[in-house]
Amino acid sequence: MHKKIVFKNLPKHLAVIMDGNGRWAKNRNLERIEGHIQGIMALKRLLKSTMEFGIKYVTAFAFSSENWQRSKKEVDALMNLLEKYIKLELPNLIRNKICLKVIGNIEKLPVSTKKILQDATYQTSRFNDFFLTLALSYGSREEILSAAIHIAEDFKKGIIKNKNVIQEGFFASYLYGGDIPNPDFLIRTSGEKRVSNFMLWQIAYTEIYFTKTLWPDFGRKHLITALKNYETRVRRFGKAEI
Repeated sequence: MHKKIVFKNLPKHLAVIMDGNGRWAKNRNLERIEGHIQGIMALKRLLKSTMEFGIKYVTAFAFSSENWQRSKKEVDALMNLLEKYIKLELPNLIRNKICLKVIGNIEKLPVSTKKILQDATYQTSRFNDFFLTLALSYGSREEILSAAIHIAEDFKKGIIKNKNVIQEGFFASYLYGGDIPNPDFLIRTSGEKRVSNFMLWQIAYTEIYFTKTLWPDFGRKHLITALKNYETRVRRFGKAEI
């Protein structure tokens, strides 16, 4: 039984760059896919803890647009693993009333993967207690470019009649996850200190936390340490310190 942890201040939306699966496997002389399997277990632990703490939104960077450059063997294994994860976790998502969302260039995904994701997002779309968003085939520059193209197309079609409406909030509504609030807190594991083309628009004022812990090793105690760090942050959004 976990000891009850009381936080003074928690992020409403937690985003995670789940980095280090490959290195975790390499350190153990295992195939890379074994690291990805353990990475999924880490995501399950994270989701369990965030629900316990009352964090409503979790976004996980699962597969980047650049990851398509990896070997076909690894990409195919990742897609198969994703399909198995969604199938196995769907009953749990429904039981816990978690709404599953996906952001990214989904059209690049294999047909079978896309179908499973579409079915899972549909079956959980009525829930609003908790939201799990998977960033798949995702790249933020591509996302921003896609939004600009769609706005230009809608303006040409006459759907947008006044260019003056194209302000920050309006533009954001054209991004992949337009209805998801911006992350308050971003955690990146494995010791790397960069955001890797992840939610560049949305994290303009996000608090960022880097940890050397490899993602498969990231557990409840690591999350608590990160959240305790978040409590010490003063978010001013560009305003002067009071």
